[in-house]
Formats: sequence, C-alpha cells, structure tokens
Amino acid sequence: MTAGAAAADVPDVPDVPVLDDAGAAALRADLADAGYTVDGVEELLGPVAASALHRGEAVPALRATDGRDEPVATLVRSFLLGEAVPVAAVAAALPRLGVAGAAAAGLVGAAGAAPDDGVRARVDLRPYAVEDGLGEGGDGAGWWVLSDLGELATGRALRTDHVLGVGGASALLAQATVREPRRRVLDLGTGCGVQALHAARHAEHVVGTDVSRRALAFARATAALAGLGPDRLELRHGSLLEPVAGERFDLVVSNPPFVITPRRADVPTYEYRDGGRAGDALVQELVEGLGAVLEPGGVAQLLGNWEVHRGQEWHERVGAWVDASGLDGWVVQRDLLDPAQYAEMWIRDGGTTPEGDRAGWRARYGAWLDDLAARDVEAVGFGIVTLRRPAGPGPRLRRLEEVTGTVRQPLGPVLGAVLHAHDALAALDDAALADLALVVAPDVTEERYLRPGAADPEVVLLRQGGGLGRTVQVGTVLAGAVGACDGELTLGQIVGALAALLEVGAAEVAAEVLPRARDLVRDGLLLLPAST
Repeated sequence: MTAGAAAADVPDVPDVPVLDDAGAAALRADLADAGYTVDGVEELLGPVAASALHRGEAVPALRATDGRDEPVATLVRSFLLGEAVPVAAVAAALPRLGVAGAAAAGLVGAAGAAPDDGVRARVDLRPYAVEDGLGEGGDGAGWWVLSDLGELATGRALRTDHVLGVGGASALLAQATVREPRRRVLDLGTGCGVQALHAARHAEHVVGTDVSRRALAFARATAALAGLGPDRLELRHGSLLEPVAGERFDLVVSNPPFVITPRRADVPTYEYRDGGRAGDALVQELVEGLGAVLEPGGVAQLLGNWEVHRGQEWHERVGAWVDASGLDGWVVQRDLLDPAQYAEMWIRDGGTTPEGDRAGWRARYGAWLDDLAARDVEAVGFGIVTLRRPAGPGPRLRRLEEVTGTVRQPLGPVLGAVLHAHDALAALDDAALADLALVVAPDVTEERYLRPGAADPEVVLLRQGGGLGRTVQVGTVLAGAVGACDGELTLGQIVGALAALLEVGAAEVAAEVLPRARDLVRDGLLLLPAST
C-alpha cells in the first residue's frame, strides 16, 4: 500500500490519514476478519467495561483487554484506548495492510521493527453502527470511522483543529434524517464524514463540505474505508454554503459548529464546534439561508443551539428565523440549559476541568457567563430543525414544539410521515376527510382513568409508543371515534354511528371529531389510507 496516490488531495494538511483504494480494501478486510465491529467490541469488553467506555472511562476496558492477544483486543487497546501494543500484535491484527502500510497511511507510529517494539495509534479508528430510517448501515455490519484521538486516549486537551469522531449529536441527526431516495444530498460541515455515509445509502451523489481541511482528509479516509469513491461522495473545502453557491440539492443535512462561544482571546475555539459567529448567529444564518440551495420539495435537517433572551419564549426567536426563511419549518427543542449548565458542558468538552486547571476553569467559566449575560440570555436551547422548500402553493407547515422526554429512534420515518400528512391534509376539506377510512397507528394505546364506582372515565389518554412519544388527552366522543378507526368504516360513518348512539345531531359530533382527527393525523396517532 502506498500513500502517495491520494496525497495530492490533502496538500499541507498535518497529521491526517491517507488511504488509497488498495490500502482501504486491505484495512477493511483486516478489520472485518478481526471481528472489530460494534458487536465484537461489546462482546470482548463485556457490558460493564463497554458501558464505562461509552461514558469516557477507560480503566474497565483496559482491565478487560489486559493480556489478551486476539486481534480485536489489539485493535481496541490501540485505536480506542491509545495504548502502545507490540509490533507483532499489530502485524497479526492487520495481516493484509501490515504495520508498514498502517504507518504509511498515518494510522500508527512505530518505535521500531522488532516484534516487541511499541506501536501507537495516531488516529481514532472505531466501528460504527447506528440504525437510521433504512435500518442498520454498512450492509448490516456497520462502518469504521476515522477521527482524531480524544482525551481518553491521549491524556491531553484537544487541539483546536481537532477532528471529532462519532458523538451523540451525530447519531441523533443520522436517526432523525428523512431517508427517501434523493438525487443530490449536501452534508454541510461533514466533519469525519458520518452523515455522508448515511446519505450515500439513499442518494445518487453526496457533496460534503467543511471549513477544516483536516476534517475533509479524515472524511476522505472514512469514505474510502466504506468503499465510497469520489463518484459517490465529493468533498469540498469552504465555509457554510460558499462551496455550493448556485447549486441545488434534494436534501441538506448538517451538524454545524453551533456552539455559542465567547469571542475572547483567552477562550480557545475549536473548528469542530465553533463557527466564528457571535451568539447563535450561525444557526440563524443557516435557517434563513438554506432555502437558496434547496430544490422545490427539498428538505434540510440540522441541529442547533439558540439563545433564549429574558422576557421571550424559546420559540419566538427560532420562529422568527423560520418565518424569514420562507420555508416550511418544524423545530423540536430537545433540551434547555441555563447559562451555568451550558458553560460547564462546553468548557469540559474542550478539556478544561476544575480538577486539572482550577484557574483556567474559573476564567473560562466567567467568560461564558459574561458573554451570555451581555445579550441577556437566560437559557440556551438545543434541538432538531427540519425545513422544506414548498413545491407549490398551499398552507405552510410551521411547528415549534418542545419534546424533552424519551423518543424512539430512528425518528426519520416519523418526521417524513408528518411532512406527508401535512401535505395530504392540506388537500382535504372536512367532507373529503370524512370520506376516508382512517386507521389507528399500531403503537397507540388508550388509558382511561375512572373514580371508583364511576361509569364514565374522567380522563382518557391516547399514548404513542414510538416516534416522539406523544400523549393526547381526548374526550369520550373522540375516544370512541378513534377506537372505531380500523380501516373499514369511513370517519363520516363513524361520526354518524356515534351521533345515533348519543342521540345528538351528526353535525355536532362532526364539529368535535373532525378537527381533532386532523391533529391526530398530523401527530401520527391516526393514519390516512396509503393511497391518500
């Protein structure tokens, strides 16, 4: 394996992996044969050590792999834990690529060629498997993702041009993305290339952009390891939408550098999380500007932080951005932190702790609090933004809601179904809706609460077991209508039957049932016929 064939793609970029096709194929086969998969690592470590490693604690994993000579143990100790391993062990774990090939590719550094000489990983190379709306990625076996080694492996604070690996935000976005066939997809701020891997499953062509040349080099290596060439994934350098100005895409996904960081010389910034804007201006810029690169009917999905200013509700600020975009908009806020919580999270994320650097911790903590207070920020929200360029006339989708409880992943199919339901309902007046035979979604259950001895319930709840896990309180009339929605009777026939049973006019029952039925369809508790 030689590194020279691809080196021209990453000029003057330090400390990055470079894999040509032959090297990627060899490494891919070695990792698969070693059982270096998500399941393989979990089985090797056991549940306690695996869970601790997910929390960033290495000691149980080090103990679980100590003295183990299986290839998967060698790979875990090297690429996940940052331990030095003998040349002979690496050679056994990577028989096709070899130690020399791994070193030439920038994956490891070897102290010497003797069997007992130490080899240390220069990158984080880990198996990755997250189920999106199309099921398990990587043909069921998952992928492998390359990124910079983290603090757990190096014992040092992150470099400012650190290339982040797979995190909780990456997985959240991958699972929330609507996975429908697409011609062109843009992964804006691709980082190490995780979203591009998922997008390539359902797109003819993917363009990944990033302001970090190091990130693009890692994304290129990750793509090569997945067997994705430049005909499927094109990588471009530049900030935000600049690299794709004048182009259009059917889907845009972005886990952008949305962190709200004080713009002070004594506060370090990190390329993977800091977009160089004050406050939440970067997320605002994206929400208001993404329509310029969307095809009619095209969807954009991104994660973001937004400031909640004193005297405002969280949705007022974000709602103004959605209105300015001219797009359909659906924002789901998943978390809300006060300024102190927000400061603590991101100072720790950069590697500063009160235990390790008490003075630095206090100085940066104060800088964050001062920065947020200067704009009268009393909280910072985090969530998922889904935008769509309308394909034609009709009422716009505008939903801004807070869902902080547990949701069932993947969310992508749920979000896609809501978009389709919005379009279908826009074309249906009440008479047309009444002519349809609706069906209760299979994950919906009903709960009734009665006082002892009472004949009728005081509270009736419909609970959604999947998706966003909604709970909707309904009256007994609507509950009766929903209970009869089995796909056989039309909603109008059900309304008529209830009117006769209750000995009231059908119009009165329809006035109660039809508007709420629309809401239940929008929320996915009732399903329209497939032909709608």
